[in-house]
Amino acid sequence: MKIHIDEEFLSICKKIKEKNLSVDEWRLVESDDMFQSSNFCGGYDTIEDAFCFSYYDQERKEFWFQIDLSEIGQILDGVKTYLSVRSAC
Repeated sequence: MKIHIDEEFLSICKKIKEKNLSVDEWRLVESDDMFQSSNFCGGYDTIEDAFCFSYYDQERKEFWFQIDLSEIGQILDGVKTYLSVRSAC
């Protein structure tokens, strides 16, 4: 399933970009819930070597997705406009 990247997730991407950390530095501050909002919760995971998020739709059904650090720039530049998510169940 694909979801459109909205202002809520763009805000999270901006926070990630503002931290200005390398992949090696993200590995040192791993956290599964560093970034939280109404519909998203996630952080950097060293096993996946990516940002792993849960997304909750309007019915509060949970979906999972992950993105790497390079995709943050693509999202902020408007190149990547959707996220591929899969059901958490």
